[in-house]
Parts: sequence; structure tokens; C-alpha cells
Amino acid sequence: MKKAETQHDIMNRLSSPSLKKEDIVPILKMGTREEMNILQSLAMKIKQERVGRIVYFRGLVEFSNLCRKNCFYCGLRKENKGVNRFRLSEEEILHAAAFAHEKRYGSLVLQSGENQSEEHIDFICRVVEQIKSKYDLGITLSCGEQSEDTYRRFFESGAHRYLLRIETSSPELYGKWHPEDGKHRFETRLNCLKSLKKVGFQVGSGSMIGVPYQTYEDIAGDILFLRDMEVDMMGIGPFIEHSGTPFYRSEAYSIPREERLKVTLTMIAVLRILLKDVNIASTTAMQALDKFGREKGLLFGANVIMPNLTPTIRRKDYLLYENKPCLDEDAFLCNNCLEARIASVGETIGYGQWGDPLHFFRRINHSSSPS
Repeated sequence: MKKAETQHDIMNRLSSPSLKKEDIVPILKMGTREEMNILQSLAMKIKQERVGRIVYFRGLVEFSNLCRKNCFYCGLRKENKGVNRFRLSEEEILHAAAFAHEKRYGSLVLQSGENQSEEHIDFICRVVEQIKSKYDLGITLSCGEQSEDTYRRFFESGAHRYLLRIETSSPELYGKWHPEDGKHRFETRLNCLKSLKKVGFQVGSGSMIGVPYQTYEDIAGDILFLRDMEVDMMGIGPFIEHSGTPFYRSEAYSIPREERLKVTLTMIAVLRILLKDVNIASTTAMQALDKFGREKGLLFGANVIMPNLTPTIRRKDYLLYENKPCLDEDAFLCNNCLEARIASVGETIGYGQWGDPLHFFRRINHSSSPS
């Protein structure tokens, strides 16, 4: 019988200056309640010390599901003909921003499918400028791969965070998750992350847990990638199938659906222990697998929640995966629900705060210091 990992074992593994995939995999595979409790305790100790028990709200506005990509795992993929395509009006987005301001959320996330048209880029810049002229809100964009010039335009318009998931740090696995059509290249995704850092964004990235062909070694590689890229924010979530994708009911799973939440929580805890002062989101997909999934994420080291401010009538049209929670819950009800959920696990909401990741300021101060 395998010997259980102790607190000392876990810290010894993750504190090693020569940390390798094979050091992380045994932690990802931990399964006993005792081991998970030890991991959770370690993550929460570091969370308390480095970022506090404060949860930052990012009001999420899914403003367009138009996408030029055909990722095999995503319900918004271009070839999914069952999607009712839309883009919110400027007025609808500003209405959501007004709600976030009124409720003192501190920040907005504007998220869309990937669209590189000049008209779309102009639209985003215009909306960001309008929001910044009216409200003191931090703004995160998540609009896919763009040119460095476009990222600079977004930054100069007033956005200061950008989330672009690497999805997987394995070029080989990336190739299995995307079509060979010239639009899906691992090197492009990697270069976009580098461009975002160069422009000056607080950079977020992350990966999915349980996608076909993925192994525990791949997930360990993702953890090392996020560390080595010095990413400021993490979005980690379990993969959930969508019937409009090639990966629906795939036979190529290494991590079964019933294990994905546990592995996601484990990865969040490892990232908190390893990277300490980054921001980590507790994602809605976790709640799709467990009604207390987001609360569990907070208790394993996450410190960001994204209440959905997308107009209720449009939420069913922005389905990256199926069985997405809160589709019929308006922003007001969602807010009240989240307040109760967060209070139930002993966390405090950082109302009125942008909640920028401390890691970002440490990173830029370090890079600007004389060698």
C-alpha cells in the first residue's frame, strides 16, 4: 500500500530548487481525505500569510460569442452550427459596468470569442474607454490571440489585465486539441503571452483538467510552465464536455470526469503553495461538477470569483461547456447568492478593491532592479 504524503513530504517536494514533473505527479494523484486535508491546510496557511482571506470580485461580461477558432473542446467553436451568435451593444456592456460599480465589485472581465477584425478591436477599445471615463473599475480582457499592436491598443484604452489560457503547456497535446488549419499554433499562443507581458499587462493564464489525451505528467508540466512564465493570475478549471464538439463522449480520457474536480483543487493548492502571491480564480466550471465547487476552490487557495453580469437572455448562447450554472439567475440574485456562499466558508469580499495580484508588482519591481 502506498505511503500517504505528509505535510513535510509535500513541502519538501515543492520547495526543491530542481522541482520536476515527477516530483509533482504524486501530489496530483493523492486521493485520501487525510492527504487532501494536509494539502488544503498548507495552501490556506500560505494564502492567509501572503494574500489574506479576501475574495476579489470580477464582474464577468461575456460580450460576444463570435469566434474564428475551431478548438475541439469548446462549445463556441466556429463550426458549431447550433450556436446563436451575438455581440452585446455598448449600452448593454455599460449597463453591466454600472451594476458592478453600484455593487462595488472593483473590477470587470470583458470576455469574448476570438475575433481579430478591426471593427471588433475598435469596439473593444471604445467600450473600455467609456467604462474608464465613467467608473473606477479595474478591467480584465479575455479576447484570445491578438497582435502585439492590438494588445497595446487595449492597454492604452484602459485595460490593465489580460487572461489568455495556454490550455496546455505541451505542444504535442496542443496539436491533438486543435485542427491543423494554420489558426491554431502553440507557438502563437506562447508568443501572445510574451507580448502581453512586454506591453505591461498583468497576465493571466491557466489550463484545463481532464481533456482527452491529457496525463498527470502534462498537468505537472502546466504547473511548471505557469511558474516559469511568471504569470500573475491563474484560471484553472475542469474540462466539461459540450455536445457540439469533437471531444464529446471521447474515449481518450486519462482522467475520468469524477476525478476532475479533485485534481483541479489539488492543482489550485499546489499553485498557491508554489507561487504564493498570485491571484487564482475559483471558476464556475467547478460548480458545474459540484454545487459547492467554487467554495471548495476558495478553501484550497483561490481568491477570485467572477459573478456573471452577462444579460440573462444571452447566457445560454455563451456555453463553452454544457450544464453551466446560474444561466437563469440575474446579476442581483447571483450577487446575493455569492455573498452567502463566500461568507459560509469564512472569507471576506474585497468590495471596492481592484485586487491586483501582488505577484505582478513583485515581478515588475524585480525586472526593473539593477542586476
